[in-house]
Amino acid sequence: MSDFISFPQWQWQVPRHFNIGVACTDRHLESPIAQTIAMIVEDDKLGTQQITFSELSRRTNQFAQLLRNLNIAVGERVLIRLPNCLDYPTAFLGAMKLAAISVPTSTLLTIEEILYLARDSAASVLVIDKEMWAKLACHIRDCPALKVILLSGQGEIATGLQNSDIQVLDLDQSLQAIEQWDPAHNTKADDPAYLVYTSGTTGYPKGVLHAHRALIGRTPASTYWFDFSETSQDRIVHSGKFNWTYVLGSGLMDPLYLGKTVIVYEGQNDANTWPKLIAKHKATIFIGVPTIYRQVLQKTGFTQVDVPSLRHCMSAGEHLSDEVLQNWQQRFEIDIYEAVGMSEFSYYLCETKSRPIRPGSAGFPQPGHDIQLLDPATLQGVERGQEGMICVPDDDPGLFLEYWNLPEETAKLKHDGWFFTGDYARYDDDGYIWFLGRKDDIIKSFGYRVSPYEIERVLKSHPKVADCAAVGEEISKDKVLVVAYVILQANQNLSADELYEFGKQNLAAYKAPKVVYLAEDFPRTKNGKILRREIKPTIAVARSGS
Repeated sequence: MSDFISFPQWQWQVPRHFNIGVACTDRHLESPIAQTIAMIVEDDKLGTQQITFSELSRRTNQFAQLLRNLNIAVGERVLIRLPNCLDYPTAFLGAMKLAAISVPTSTLLTIEEILYLARDSAASVLVIDKEMWAKLACHIRDCPALKVILLSGQGEIATGLQNSDIQVLDLDQSLQAIEQWDPAHNTKADDPAYLVYTSGTTGYPKGVLHAHRALIGRTPASTYWFDFSETSQDRIVHSGKFNWTYVLGSGLMDPLYLGKTVIVYEGQNDANTWPKLIAKHKATIFIGVPTIYRQVLQKTGFTQVDVPSLRHCMSAGEHLSDEVLQNWQQRFEIDIYEAVGMSEFSYYLCETKSRPIRPGSAGFPQPGHDIQLLDPATLQGVERGQEGMICVPDDDPGLFLEYWNLPEETAKLKHDGWFFTGDYARYDDDGYIWFLGRKDDIIKSFGYRVSPYEIERVLKSHPKVADCAAVGEEISKDKVLVVAYVILQANQNLSADELYEFGKQNLAAYKAPKVVYLAEDFPRTKNGKILRREIKPTIAVARSGS
């Protein structure tokens, strides 16, 4: 690895005791930050709401005391099913102040999915908006561990729980009634803090349990991926929902821990929303997924002149195409810095302002994270340019504790001093890391190993392409073709044959798709990630060569 990518030496400072709820709120009470805005929620129906660090400290302390008063014990789970609102950080951070375990979930989940998570986590408390509760109430008897329902939002309480021992309370009224509270629990850094669910290989979501030290484990990301100012109060607009690990870290815990202001949105998705919010709140940092950046470029006429306060942009969740990066640089005169992460480890690879962006690369492992590319069979490091599994030392502070109630799954991936991510990558001669994805995603075709990300990166550079996914298509035993599924921009005409030729001209012969399909949408997770294994010719509306 050349001197070009050397970073300062990182020294971890992990205290014996640490609490995320305290670190994101009470920590700022003795400084001028206490009276600054911690969070702003822009709701397209309810308008603008905001809360200072001092107010958030009080509200999270009230939440923790409410749980105490309801006899919720250390380690019990608090399931949170809320839209983006001020009650989300109240419940998420407040539960951890009690040393209960926060369980953030998505508003996109169906009733059956919510019930599954409630049962799997054995949640004692459910924090939910009143609109969804009205639909869920008659099903909640299937969750025997539940003791308390805390209802957020406006409107009347629909109980639907006759002859039940479950208490149903209005959250806001319950918090207002609490004037005194006990100190936050003095949790150890290794104590469980929050439980996030990710897609499991069995078809059921898999719980990923994190410790309070996870916030400290994220400090390399907040140091090198973010570009926080030391002299002014940064204001961050995040386009995501709090349930997603991406947003919980970069849009809630990281900024609040460092005393920054977060702006989030709840409402209908509109590309015009994000530049307007940046301008309205004089935001300095914008965080999104590639789709959001693409929509702003395609569907709006905003330029740098419209968002003069903006100086740093960040992206994760999927690969950012060269075309979007280039067009954003031209239109807004700002780079977009990518990162790669996972539910078990958050963001650990990123591009930084200290090194030139190399389109297509994931950048570098962040200082402090001793990422190694290993051959999992021998536990030996691979040569430069060769693909290896991304492995993390199991003593990294940012690494998760365990898979919830799945000890065999934990043991399968955490052993011999490493966490085996299952993701593969390679280093180039300058030390940049190139993310290749899951072993199952890598396409093995006619003796070649092809990363779908390389193909997608090229096809997405076509100005008429909105999205694409490259997969392997087995046409006979031991014969797999590289194929691509493409979604076109709205109101654009382009044939599958033309895209086939585009791929042929811009990719090596063994990488170029042998078939291109046109599709209207892809099967996706609740967070919008493409489910490659479910992509089949049945979703196509056109095919090259036909």
